[in-house]
Amino acid sequence: MLHLIYDLPFQFIEAPNLKLKKPSWFHKPSAMFVYSLVMVSYFLVCAGVIYDVIVEPPSIGSTVDSSGHSRPVAFMPYRVNGQYIMEGLASSFLFTIGGLGFVILDSTHSPLTPKLNRILLISIGFMCIIVSFITTWIFMRMKLPGYLL
Repeated sequence: MLHLIYDLPFQFIEAPNLKLKKPSWFHKPSAMFVYSLVMVSYFLVCAGVIYDVIVEPPSIGSTVDSSGHSRPVAFMPYRVNGQYIMEGLASSFLFTIGGLGFVILDSTHSPLTPKLNRILLISIGFMCIIVSFITTWIFMRMKLPGYLL
């Protein structure tokens, strides 16, 4: 049914038959370049760069302790929809490390990988995932005390 709606304009309009050539200077990017681009964009989006540009929060905050001294804080407590710049970067770093752990685990399936390397890759992959999960859980406990009990 939906294709009928898409085909409707082409019943009246004929699309031109263009012979386009690829420029000689344009080459297909390597797989690692595309992967790096995706990982950097993932890091920036998870860090909340768009939020940081619009709202312009401070890099870290401060609070006054019981003796009246000002202390720096990295997490904006009790605000799920707000963040300091360092909080977003730290959380994004942990999300990226966790994702890299899954990529490392996926790379262990190659039949050409020696057994020792496979064991090391599995260990590193699981460590990345576990450290990322536990640290993100601790960050969430700092952000919302009493939420993940």
